[in-house]
Amino acid sequence: MRVVFVTSSLPHGGAERHAIALMNRLAERGHQCHAIYIKKSGDKLDRLRLCNGGTVRCLDAARYLDTRALADFATHISRIGPSVIIAANPYALMYSSLALRRSGVCAPLVVTFHTTLLLSAKEWLQMLYYRPFFWTADRLVFVCKKQKRHWLRRGVFSRRNEVIYNGVDTEEFCDKRSPEERRALRSALGFSDADYVIGISALLRPEKNHAQLVEAVAMLRNLGIPARALMIGDGEMRGAIEARARELKLESDVVITGLQQEIRPYIAACDAMALCSFTETFSLAAIEAMALSKPLVHSDVGGAAEMIVPGRNGFLFPVGDTRALVDKLAILADRTVSRRMGNDARATVEAHFSERTMVDRYEQMLLEICRARSGAREAVAG
Repeated sequence: MRVVFVTSSLPHGGAERHAIALMNRLAERGHQCHAIYIKKSGDKLDRLRLCNGGTVRCLDAARYLDTRALADFATHISRIGPSVIIAANPYALMYSSLALRRSGVCAPLVVTFHTTLLLSAKEWLQMLYYRPFFWTADRLVFVCKKQKRHWLRRGVFSRRNEVIYNGVDTEEFCDKRSPEERRALRSALGFSDADYVIGISALLRPEKNHAQLVEAVAMLRNLGIPARALMIGDGEMRGAIEARARELKLESDVVITGLQQEIRPYIAACDAMALCSFTETFSLAAIEAMALSKPLVHSDVGGAAEMIVPGRNGFLFPVGDTRALVDKLAILADRTVSRRMGNDARATVEAHFSERTMVDRYEQMLLEICRARSGAREAVAG
């Protein structure tokens, strides 16, 4: 197959990481994969490993709907002659649909959708405009069952809709460090072996709600539990988080790493992981932590209940309920419990959320779509 992947940009985001993983793995399987991104922002070109004649192109759009960029897109796909186009999220879908019409290329269009909750009136208005593009797509892939139910009720669907869970590379995300290496990692971050280190791997944005973990650490310490937080990432909320830590006299107990190309050592240094988000769909960060054998305490949003079996591989808590978060984290302060649940978390990812399983599902779907389109052409020609 010749597969064109379209993203809005190539920044440090889940949808883009998902597209890059699919491109790389399908290319390894002998398919020709091409990457097109609409706006130049936070390029991650070093992560692309395309072969078999694959190409990368930035449309360098200067505005929301750039007619020059659209014409460039149409010309480019005319040259490629794709078997199928995969757009990540509505903005890339809009560009892909318009470029296909302009190019005259007859290729099936697939959209992967990674969002559930829209956070502003502007986003809701945009979705009203995007919906017709979903309706004419050949396939819409949701990343969890709850997300699919949410959007079908709101009129967001395509000719055929399905769920393919996000997956992580279980060979890459596998904690093989010795106890001595782990102690050295913790020491380098300022943690002792006796500390109960709770990690959170997410950009420091408002919807990720890092401040709740700061408050939970304060409550755990008041209970006599030596809790400390390791926040893997950076972002606009850093100042507010640091200010809240100072208010609670936790300056030395909340460590923020800044953006990291390699997050695995930081997760490995933790005893447990948390996600306090107000909104998630199906978090890659969550299953990465689970793959590294860390039990996860996750706010009950999006598809969290489809990855976590409470009491077995982690816990769920009601969004915004800090007392419930503290109760669950307190259970995991017992290292015997956290290790057992971490092992179960790893087993869950291996069974259901591995990158190999995800890529198998996408490859099967794409081949099916291409065969159906080829069969329809032969029937017309006959």
